[in-house]
Amino acid sequence: MPLVILALAALSLCMSAVAMRRAAPLKWRFALPAPLPVAGPARFETVFEYQVPEGEAHAPAIVLRAEGFDVLWFQGSKEAAADVDIHGVEIRQDGSGWRASPPGPVLTRAGLEAAFEPMQRVVTLGNTIENEARAGHLYTTAVSLGGWAMAAIADVEIGPDGPLRARKLNLSPLLNRSFLVKSPMLAYEGGSTALPAYFEMGWSHGVLIRLDAAGRVRDRRRLRAPGARLIQPMIVPLDARRAVAFLRDLGGSGVLWRSVTEDGGQSWKEPVPTDRANANAPVAALWLGTGRIVMAANDDADAPGDLVLSLSEDEGRTWRVLHRFERPGARRYPMLRRVGDSVALTYSTGTKRGIAVHLFNAAWLAGQ
Repeated sequence: MPLVILALAALSLCMSAVAMRRAAPLKWRFALPAPLPVAGPARFETVFEYQVPEGEAHAPAIVLRAEGFDVLWFQGSKEAAADVDIHGVEIRQDGSGWRASPPGPVLTRAGLEAAFEPMQRVVTLGNTIENEARAGHLYTTAVSLGGWAMAAIADVEIGPDGPLRARKLNLSPLLNRSFLVKSPMLAYEGGSTALPAYFEMGWSHGVLIRLDAAGRVRDRRRLRAPGARLIQPMIVPLDARRAVAFLRDLGGSGVLWRSVTEDGGQSWKEPVPTDRANANAPVAALWLGTGRIVMAANDDADAPGDLVLSLSEDEGRTWRVLHRFERPGARRYPMLRRVGDSVALTYSTGTKRGIAVHLFNAAWLAGQ
């Protein structure tokens, strides 16, 4: 049996290599949006606050829609439990402002099991983000056995009543396990994309997964450093060729790590620790234009549960605190996304007991 597995793995590698040689070459140039405009009066508003009746609600993500945006999170008795499903809320704008729908389930374990091609068991669900390359699709972290170290990334097509089809991303010729998602995708010139992910089994590290316009995996690049267990890369393009990545360290260094690329993500400098404290938590960051980056992070060593919004005006080298979110219970796992001329920020509240969503504009940032 081991020989059969090795033979199938070798065959898979050969077929993948042939397919990649036949495909059109990837373009390694980032496609950046227009800078966030600083216009009009300052705006900051809370558009959604939710407390789970029991159990946990955690790791929210923002999914952009033509008429607004959705926020998704995993919810159940506790993280990685066998009753965890993906829940969400629709946030839309009407003539009187932003309105949130009642929250409810969006992707269930049973629904995903039935949608998988080929069908497979789903024990629990985790971090879920928008597949920005394919309308109506999500990337979810699914576990069929074991815990997060045995997770896989699934591309899921969502219909009005739940998942329609799902397939695991082919990231390894052997187990194809231990890959997870957290941060938003990156756009490249020519219509291709990249998915920041991370590998959690053994020596953890960040991964940049290149995808073609059809969503097929075309390449994979690592972000790793000896002696560090770096996960959840938050990658911010600075121009067509340069980007900076911020990484969480599971190894207990207590600081945020940083890496850079100067060739569109084909190669990454060895990540190095920064002088910014980090409470073993992921960060969210967003490019605003002309060297400016806004970040949401747990970067106060004396108050690790506080979520701090900071601004860098030199491509992430130095930071200035703008705002602090400091209610009872930890505020963690942030995500930032552009919503038109505004920025949406979501994070979990009350130590995984709820979800908050805010909207603000560049004028508000400038006034802090």
